[in-house]
Amino acid sequence: MRLQVKMNSCASPPSSDQMKKYNFDEIVDRTGTDCIKYDALPQIFGSADVLPLWVADTDFRTPDFIMEAIRKRMEHEILGYTFRGDAFYDSIMKWLRNRHGWDIEREWIIFSPGVVSALTAAVQSLTVRGEKVVVQPPVYFPFYETVRGSGRRMVENPLRLSGNRYSFDIEDLESKLDPGTRMLLLCNPHNPGGMVWKQHELEALETICLKHSLIVVSDEIHSDLLFSGNRHIPWGMLSAESRMNSIVCMAPSKTFNVAGLATSFAIIPNPEMRKKIEKLMGTLHIQTGNIAGKVALEAAYTSGEDWLRQLMEYVEGNYRYLEEFFDTHLPKVKVMRPEATYLVWLNFREYGMKDKQLTRFLVEKGRVGLNNGARFGTGGDGMQRINIGCPRSVLAEGLNRIKAAFDRYENSR
Repeated sequence: MRLQVKMNSCASPPSSDQMKKYNFDEIVDRTGTDCIKYDALPQIFGSADVLPLWVADTDFRTPDFIMEAIRKRMEHEILGYTFRGDAFYDSIMKWLRNRHGWDIEREWIIFSPGVVSALTAAVQSLTVRGEKVVVQPPVYFPFYETVRGSGRRMVENPLRLSGNRYSFDIEDLESKLDPGTRMLLLCNPHNPGGMVWKQHELEALETICLKHSLIVVSDEIHSDLLFSGNRHIPWGMLSAESRMNSIVCMAPSKTFNVAGLATSFAIIPNPEMRKKIEKLMGTLHIQTGNIAGKVALEAAYTSGEDWLRQLMEYVEGNYRYLEEFFDTHLPKVKVMRPEATYLVWLNFREYGMKDKQLTRFLVEKGRVGLNNGARFGTGGDGMQRINIGCPRSVLAEGLNRIKAAFDRYENSR
């Protein structure tokens, strides 16, 4: 039975005299904080003299209402064992209802320190060694580590590039399925392409998954970072059948820049599946979480609507700046227009460089660090992923460095 997808029921935004205006142009020095993005540059790129526009966290301050909530809790100077009370579950349920029109039950929610942890726990709890798991490249590269590292066999169902947007290759998928294929890992919204999968696309995929009894584990960590005119549909909203045969993984980490607090959650309506995953989490003793992460999630999902609206207005402005820049100055670089996330997929193939050569060129000649597309698997060759979740002046500096490097390259040929 199909479930009716509800439209967003968020309350009307506050009037202009009630809103706080956030400054996303502010440059915050992150060096010396042991952050991967800046302090690990020598290990990642071989040089500290690189502008990092790669790893998926932003350079914007974690919102004030989150920091204030953490500070208030830290005033109580005992940081002992704690548990997640009503506020944790209620804030998630309310957020999903308001943002996505999805009504869930409290008992469906389980904690995980990260979305990848939840993906791996699902693979290890619900499949056995030697069984097959489907991935759809190019896709977030930890998917591959989750499957291979768990001793499962990987089935690649590459996305089809149609024009400037990816789509599911349903025919290819069905041709590769057999009784030993147990699970499909979905990325929605898609990383690195930025697609927000439409209802008809999801339903076409759902038909095949139900026909072949595939468990769907859906990474929906970017689901709040929607560009205007797009709507995210959680996998668990498609139908009652899919709801009971799926795990949806979410977190506030990308949205509110709190990845360092290792707090996410999975929504598992099927009690038997939930019990198996919780058992593994308990065995690994990773089910308790941490105090600051719990407080941050509750504050984010209680007070984050207006901040998120302003964030996405700024990110969309950054995207428009980037698109115009490449159209004007580097037309050989093809930009995949995102429908969500602050990550953009760039096609450098017209320059004819191999992947390692392209990355080395951007680092050594452009002094810019992006994500090498080859890491995302089949279809990632000649591509780079850029993070535009930064002040516009930083983005402009990075794009101008890329332009200068390619100008010199073209002039030398």
